[in-house]
Amino acid sequence: MIHWTRQLLWRLLAALSVALGVIGAFLPVMPTVPFLLLAAWAGGHGWPELEARLLAHPKYGAYILDWRRHGAIPRRAKWLASVMMCSSALMLWFSPLPAWLRGTVWLILLVVACWMWTRPEPPGAPSSDQGSAG
Repeated sequence: MIHWTRQLLWRLLAALSVALGVIGAFLPVMPTVPFLLLAAWAGGHGWPELEARLLAHPKYGAYILDWRRHGAIPRRAKWLASVMMCSSALMLWFSPLPAWLRGTVWLILLVVACWMWTRPEPPGAPSSDQGSAG
């Protein structure tokens, strides 16, 4: 019974993460790949078939494998995430939230951006974005 419950919880986490990743594929304010990373991880614990499908996905499978093997984030993804975080911080500036809350969110975004830019790029990735057209 405990094994079945544990597997069900892993599957629920994986399914929820896939759903959020799909939403993120269509909404520019929500990320896709981090949710798919979580889904693959949860799938590896309780839904191996889903994990295999995510790893074999033609668009997102490589991102998941690069993260697992090297902790790598492509430069283009770093730039896109940075722009989105800056946009969020700018929108937050004009919100009616208390200053302490805005400052806390800004600090969190800054820490996440700094951490993200310390991650390596995938092996074999071009050293600049010149190779990304095509």
